[in-house]
Amino acid sequence: MATRNALIISSAETFSVRGIEMKLKGIDVSTSYATPKIKDLETKCIGTDLIILYTDEGVDDAAEALVYLKDYCIEHDEQIIVIGAKAEYETVLQFLPGSFILNFFERPLEMDKFLDAVEDYLSEVSQHERRKSILIVDDDVSYMSMILDWLKDKYRVSMANSGMQAITWLAKNHADLILLDYEMPITSGPQVLEMIKSEASTSEIPVMFLTGKNDKESIMKVLSLKPVDYLLKTIDKQGLREKLEAFFLQQTARKV
Repeated sequence: MATRNALIISSAETFSVRGIEMKLKGIDVSTSYATPKIKDLETKCIGTDLIILYTDEGVDDAAEALVYLKDYCIEHDEQIIVIGAKAEYETVLQFLPGSFILNFFERPLEMDKFLDAVEDYLSEVSQHERRKSILIVDDDVSYMSMILDWLKDKYRVSMANSGMQAITWLAKNHADLILLDYEMPITSGPQVLEMIKSEASTSEIPVMFLTGKNDKESIMKVLSLKPVDYLLKTIDKQGLREKLEAFFLQQTARKV
């Protein structure tokens, strides 16, 4: 069985937290522990299969950590299990939208239901990991969220709202395809593509440009940079899914 791991975030590694760690070990899930501090989360969130947030009365002081977790969930298309009191959960919801919360378990914890939820989620993660990974890079978060919603049932989709965020993400993660906005402030799509191609670890990742312009001159300018393709932002859900499916089928055929 592949290694499965969970990160438990709590203000202190209490007797209750250690009990959860022991129960998770009993279903072959290894655990690590982090405090709700940005520096701790930055080093421990990456690479974990499941994040468990164990709250206490001090949850009001964890606003920065909760905002970080929200951004992490957006970037990595992940959800979090929350364990705590109802009042603490209401505080969490002020910073972490309900769509990012897989389950909420009120204390005292019903351990069997909790472990079943963990097993179900990790089983889905195992299937999810076999999907193709797509990174969307666009300064328009609403547009990215729409594309995420269109594709998340078939692909692992992550988002970056700037070129530098994309480069940072790629330093720690793998993408099978990048959908890159051609026109972005500060660092433009062409500049991001140049950075991607200049690094040995990312140079072979295929890139499709996203563009809102469909006149001949604009399209020729996009194609001169040699992306594998380009997509007009007016493309609808079915058109996008068909385009991506055809691309990945072509990629598979080339490897045979």
